[in-house]
Amino acid sequence: MRHRKPAPLPLRDGVDPTRVVLRSADRTIGEAMLAAPACDGLTLDDLLIRAERGEVLGIGGEPVDLAAPAQIGRPVYFYRDLPVETEIPFDLPIIHQDNNLVVVDKPHYLATMPRGTHVVQTALVRLRRELDNPSISPVHRLDRLTAGVLMFTVRPQARAPYQQLFADRAVNKEYRARAPIHPGLQLPVIVRNRILKDAGDLRARVEPGEVNAVSTIDLLSASHDRGVYRLRPQTGRTHQLRLHMAGLGVPIDGDPLYPEVRPKIAAAPDRGDFSDPLRLLAYSVEFTDPFSGELRRFVSTRELL
Repeated sequence: MRHRKPAPLPLRDGVDPTRVVLRSADRTIGEAMLAAPACDGLTLDDLLIRAERGEVLGIGGEPVDLAAPAQIGRPVYFYRDLPVETEIPFDLPIIHQDNNLVVVDKPHYLATMPRGTHVVQTALVRLRRELDNPSISPVHRLDRLTAGVLMFTVRPQARAPYQQLFADRAVNKEYRARAPIHPGLQLPVIVRNRILKDAGDLRARVEPGEVNAVSTIDLLSASHDRGVYRLRPQTGRTHQLRLHMAGLGVPIDGDPLYPEVRPKIAAAPDRGDFSDPLRLLAYSVEFTDPFSGELRRFVSTRELL
């Protein structure tokens, strides 16, 4: 598994510097940087001020001349101003910690790592600040709306072995979801189909073709018209479980995207309204530890309300 070279700028308050890969050779470095989405809202003067402070560097740590010709594929690093974010008012409890791992019970609405407008309000930045450890990195990801077990490594040497477990599908993952009861649905059922998601699209979709998404779905308990389902994904496509449940006619409660987009629910967290979360929980992970060889299992203590 290939890994990117370390950034030449250190973390600032738990946040990585921004990396821009130049995509044009017919303009200056400064102009090419401003064309990147990561620089939206910035001006050339903003970049010049950062460069004067020694905060615009190449991959080798060399100062970057913003007036020099750009080279396609060259990475440039700088610090971006942090966006204004809605505070996520939920705790991030640690359920396990050792010399290689820290495992947390992520709340709904908290992103795994910085992306777009979610930077400080992420599990990664919270952990780096709380544990005062800039080397903490995620082993895998959970969607922002999904709660539950999330693993991080605490030293760079540990990251690749644990990530390889997920790449090799050597981690048994179990999710829980609350959704409607469908009287005609025969369970357990194995859903097998092809899921694709285009960059920039909010929703994934099912298309004909080679299977790349497999989930086993069963009903654990039922009360009136709602049930708690056990979901065991064998693959890890974006929104896989949400799509599979919706496709069975039992969309997960609180889902703003499936089976149809519900803009009011999707926008609620940005208004500080956290009253209707996606009822999807990463309940447990189980794997053989690549360092100790022991079987390990971590379980969420959260409940689907």
